[in-house]
Amino acid sequence: MGIPTESIGSIPRPAYLMEAMAANAAGHLDDASLAGVADRAVSETIAALEQTGSPIITDGEQSKPSFATYPLHGFPHLAPDGVVIPFEDGHTRQLPRLTQGPFRYTTYSGDYVTHAKRHTNKPIKQAVIAPSAISLIYPQDGIDGYPQETFIADLVSECVKDIRSAFEAGAENVQIDFTEGRLSCKLDPSRGLLKQFVGLNNMVLDQLSDAERARVGVHTCPGGDQDSTHSADVDYSDLLPDLFGFHATNFYIQMASEKDRPRVLDIIKRERRPGQTMFIGVIDPINEEIETPEIVKERVLEAAGILGTDNFGTTDDCGFSPFGDDIATARETAFAKIKARVEGTKLAEAELG
Repeated sequence: MGIPTESIGSIPRPAYLMEAMAANAAGHLDDASLAGVADRAVSETIAALEQTGSPIITDGEQSKPSFATYPLHGFPHLAPDGVVIPFEDGHTRQLPRLTQGPFRYTTYSGDYVTHAKRHTNKPIKQAVIAPSAISLIYPQDGIDGYPQETFIADLVSECVKDIRSAFEAGAENVQIDFTEGRLSCKLDPSRGLLKQFVGLNNMVLDQLSDAERARVGVHTCPGGDQDSTHSADVDYSDLLPDLFGFHATNFYIQMASEKDRPRVLDIIKRERRPGQTMFIGVIDPINEEIETPEIVKERVLEAAGILGTDNFGTTDDCGFSPFGDDIATARETAFAKIKARVEGTKLAEAELG
């Protein structure tokens, strides 16, 4: 059995799709027309991913407005003045704020899987947003008649439904995006917020069956938007001990862009739990330089030399365009990097025997 390799999720959208999204937001293009444009982008993205040799396919999150807010798109009880997330280059992203309950998803990830399956016979991986990220839409001063405890119960129920919808639609595995994990250590160095986030996510995971949890993973990175991060200055030693407390099987860990990879890999080796599979990042999406397969091979060998090859795989550090308007990376660059990961992983397999 070879070394498994998987993408994180998002691929930069083509210009025609971004133009259609903007026209739809402005009221100049109806939803049905936008759906047709998005389906074209999904088809082209999947075909290009198949050309890279990827053994498992995503839809590139083409039709998502963002990796974080897809379940909220069109939900009526939201205000725009929610939590602000600052990035190191000075730009920010802002979450919406919930104004009243009950809270419900407007879109479930199974819909994305269903659409993707029309365009490929390969296994499909589906990314979902962590409940801990969605929990940030609840205002600190509360909501009259809708206490936080009720909101959390509704949120957990919706997240379970979201993950199960992906499996019911035929997804091979599901990845929970947990980029707020590393950021939480920056916001609260005591790690109390991180522990709270892990506990909330486990409330969802504990409602899944053992067979379902075996196909669920968690992605961590310091953010990757417009070639900038929000928490790369947080040391992995603050995150990983609690991260591996997730009741999940697969862990997708940003590593290619780390300054001292051997030290972090040693932390992973020490802190990982039995049965957990580590997918190590060997591609840096926010660096425009395209890695060669040989560079990828060396990164794979470095990680395998410390972690071993049991329960080991490769991935990208982050998605290439987690927000719909992120054009920092060209589509061609993303596909070239993914192809290098696939080929470099195969080179490492051959050397490792």
